[in-house]
Amino acid sequence: MMAATSTTLAPKGANGSALLTLMKLRTFIALFAVIIFFAIFAPNFTSTANMILMSKHVALNAFLVMGMTFVIITGGIDLSVGSIVGLCGMVAGGLILYGIELPIGYTIFFNLFEIVLITLSIGLLIGLINGLLITKLNVAPFIATLGTLYIARGLALLSSDGQTFPNLVGRPEYATTGFDFFGAGRILGLPVSIWILIVLALLAAYVARSTPIGRHIFAVGGNERAARMSGIRVDVVKIFVYMFSGLCAAIVGVVISSELMAAHPATGESFELNAIAAAVLGGTSMSGGRGTIGGTIIGAFVIGILSDGLVMMGVSSFWQMVIKGLVIIIAVVVDQAQRRLQQRVTLMQMAKAG
Repeated sequence: MMAATSTTLAPKGANGSALLTLMKLRTFIALFAVIIFFAIFAPNFTSTANMILMSKHVALNAFLVMGMTFVIITGGIDLSVGSIVGLCGMVAGGLILYGIELPIGYTIFFNLFEIVLITLSIGLLIGLINGLLITKLNVAPFIATLGTLYIARGLALLSSDGQTFPNLVGRPEYATTGFDFFGAGRILGLPVSIWILIVLALLAAYVARSTPIGRHIFAVGGNERAARMSGIRVDVVKIFVYMFSGLCAAIVGVVISSELMAAHPATGESFELNAIAAAVLGGTSMSGGRGTIGGTIIGAFVIGILSDGLVMMGVSSFWQMVIKGLVIIIAVVVDQAQRRLQQRVTLMQMAKAG
């Protein structure tokens, strides 16, 4: 009887492991599928110029996805990143064009390096506010970041009365020229934004895999109560991930306004949805405790290529929204199925070992 039982379980365990492996590789499979599909049906999809352009678009979403990944791993969510993009773009544009007017009749102009530093600091500050609301005032992440979403977007609109800051060429006498380097410049043939993404991705991956704060992020998402009892400073970890998310959003604000050489307060609308979709598609669990930077970058490529490919095929923007929504739902369903299958395979392996 025992031999028969062992023989019955083996194929199921093998099949379950194979299916689990396929689920874990779903992001790569999806990326391969969309590339093949659009290479066949979208005109000029594989041209060098289009590949570089798509990479720039993907980079913008990938910045947000890295920050969103850390947030989701801790069991949170950040809905404010799109508004931070818009606000930070307006901050950079306003400082380049007008500086800061003082009540005493003087105007302070900052050089380009200081402008970028101030802009990134705004993203960090909003992330800090999100983290403090969640940790110190016990506001749910969804509500806290929804509130800062509206505040940041409102401030962006107020900064120019809803108008665009155009022609951000800067003024040589104030050392504010060269802003276009971040969005249109190239190093060794690649856009600057791609290089920034590579550096930030390597740094984020190192933090996640090889530092105490990275291990604490996963511990908090896996079991917050256990993490707190083991001495992990949970509040510090949460504040860190929201500040990192705000920084990533600020970088996107700088890059977009630099690329366009203009800043508009509506920039970044719905960016948070693309970031969440890419993170989930890349294997980050919405229940927390699981995710990788590499996986979410691949997820960003899937979402970015899907968006650009649909545009090249002339698909309506309305249908694009429907398709992205379906991608999010399918990704979450597969993630939940993977979790359940992982538990069953683990139990079967334990039973065989026993």
